[in-house]
Amino acid sequence: MTTVRIPAGWPATEEEARAVQDELRGEVILDETGPAPGAGYVTGVDVAYDDARDLVAAAAVVLDAATLDTVAEATAVGRISFPYVPGLLAFREIPTVLAALEALPCAPGLVVCDGYGLAHPRRFGLAGHLGVLTGLPTIGVAKNPFTFTHDDPAPARGSTSPLLAGTEEVGRALRTRDGVKPVFVSVGHRTALGNACAHTLALTPRYRLPESTRRADALCRRALAEVQR
Repeated sequence: MTTVRIPAGWPATEEEARAVQDELRGEVILDETGPAPGAGYVTGVDVAYDDARDLVAAAAVVLDAATLDTVAEATAVGRISFPYVPGLLAFREIPTVLAALEALPCAPGLVVCDGYGLAHPRRFGLAGHLGVLTGLPTIGVAKNPFTFTHDDPAPARGSTSPLLAGTEEVGRALRTRDGVKPVFVSVGHRTALGNACAHTLALTPRYRLPESTRRADALCRRALAEVQR
């Protein structure tokens, strides 16, 4: 497990964090298709918090995209680097997530975030932020639609409907299991939306949430529990 310090010069106020988002948002690449589903590696990242002790643990779990076998994993723990502010959650998570990714023994391939990319009020959620900082292709797969609207997709697995900010499509609601509540997929960096949905379906053979997210969630919770002992 890697121990993480808050980086020097890290934003300390909402105004500073929004200025960073404004600066980096223009570096998001949206005209690349991204890796092919079922090929290479896919890495899930997630975090767990202990607010009472001011701790955050991050996990990165690399899966073989064809078999969904776990190839490698890494964790990092550090101090929470920013207060809780909706729309600025990336600033609480990125230092430890970056440390977990950097500790991996192999290239992560596509990175799947438990959160948002373009489906963000400022069009720059964790998936976009992480993608720009690392140069990796990234997508966001979230459990809820945040502030956006959508029609309910058809009940069959694989059905989609646009996730909308007014008339702008910022992502898609995607049904990963027949008749089960959809997940909400958005582009982070260097990956097209259709391809992001295809990856999400490839990662959900049995459950609503991607295997990458499920395994990273379990690992970061274990890492946090170990710190508490």
